[in-house]
Amino acid sequence: MSNQTVKEKIRQRRSQMLVHSCLYYEMDESIVSDDKWQQWANELALLQTENPNDCNIDFYDKEFEDWTGASGAFLPLNDPKVRSKAAYILKISENNYVQTDPDVVQYTGTLEEFIS
Repeated sequence: MSNQTVKEKIRQRRSQMLVHSCLYYEMDESIVSDDKWQQWANELALLQTENPNDCNIDFYDKEFEDWTGASGAFLPLNDPKVRSKAAYILKISENNYVQTDPDVVQYTGTLEEFIS
């Protein structure tokens, strides 16, 4: 899991679930494949199940309390921070400020920078 702590990886995956679900459900946009999203969702579910003591990170803890990875439709997608970061990521992906491949946007910064 690279040099990230479990808490950092949980936060990253939560950020990805929020932002990319907002793009998909609220903005009718998609910059990652469904398969990539599901891979992240499943990883988050596993991380949280295997590390329950690392889930209290003051970052949408309640919203991800029973996360199964089945859908991002019921996350707080209208949260102003989430919408702002989703719009920002969409803009930079459209303006080629990031390098992309068909499956995933390669961010130039951390997701924590985008979401916090």
